[in-house]
Amino acid sequence: MNRALRVLGVAGLLTAALLGAYLTGRVTAQQALVTPDEINTVEVSRLALPATVKIDVRLRPDRLQPGDASSDTGSGFFYKSNLVVTNYHVIQDQESMVVTLYDGRRVPAKIVGSDPGIDIALLRVSGVTAPKTVTWGNSDKLIPGQKLLAIGSPIHYQNFISTGVYSTSTHALGERADKLGTEIGTYMLTTAMIQGGSSGGPVVDSHGALVGVADASVGDSQLVPGVIGVFIPSNLVRQSLNDLETVGVSQRGSLGITLQNLADLDPALRSLAGLSSSNGALVGDVPAGSAGARAGLRGSLKNNEGQLLAPLGDVIVAVDGNRIQNTYDVVRRVATRRPGQTVVLTVWRNKKLVKVPVTLLKRTLN
Repeated sequence: MNRALRVLGVAGLLTAALLGAYLTGRVTAQQALVTPDEINTVEVSRLALPATVKIDVRLRPDRLQPGDASSDTGSGFFYKSNLVVTNYHVIQDQESMVVTLYDGRRVPAKIVGSDPGIDIALLRVSGVTAPKTVTWGNSDKLIPGQKLLAIGSPIHYQNFISTGVYSTSTHALGERADKLGTEIGTYMLTTAMIQGGSSGGPVVDSHGALVGVADASVGDSQLVPGVIGVFIPSNLVRQSLNDLETVGVSQRGSLGITLQNLADLDPALRSLAGLSSSNGALVGDVPAGSAGARAGLRGSLKNNEGQLLAPLGDVIVAVDGNRIQNTYDVVRRVATRRPGQTVVLTVWRNKKLVKVPVTLLKRTLN
């Protein structure tokens, strides 16, 4: 036998031996892995999986349309020993919920706090203690191209692990059809797969630290599954959870007023007000005591049929010098501030641009 054949023969024997050992459980994962990236993926998954849960929701009958399924599935993760974080849209119509741990144990859960403004909810489970809780990362420090893992239950497959990279941050997603997440100043995008059922699951970096919460996906159309994963920055989520536990309600900035898209107004009414552009947000109601009222914002009047009367109230065209297109832009930009801080609104009033500083107030429970 020549040397080449002997080498191949030995290699074949080694391969067979290793395969047999792998199948009989005598080889550890570390030995079976080939590249440093594989090793890192496995180690990070081992860290994150015990903190990740599946959430099965039974929906309220009054929220169902003919043909709708009576249940839904999402994901979440342990934030503290008996507290689970998920998306608000996963549980908003729930009648009851069951949380399934990574090892198959099932326990009931109740809502203890919610923050629709950033699409986050906090649940309390009973009868179990978290096998592991997440370690917080810093979403502000993410670098494009950095490796990320998204873990959850897409399409009901629990403990599903997807790898990808952080791509970019964006304001460009626009207002969502479900009207949730209007106070998320910046979404983050990843190539890691996020699909139906992934919502609420952890997005972690290569250290296993939480850098985001899976929220949605973006595709070319509603008929094609999204190929871009969308997640909520962990720093924003952490701030919200602290607010929910200490105050009971999120403490992001709010003007406390109602707004209407300028583009929705009759063009003749805009022209009468001296407005040539449809970009802007018309101030509607300005409740007494609100931040907007204290700053002197002027609301709009309506007749008994709900029709706007001339002259119009203030029209917000910029927030802190940033031009806005609609009410969503106003809410999103104001929400980046905290109570006690001041935003400067540029408003169109009596056919002139006026600067209006608004000091934001602390939110209270209704």
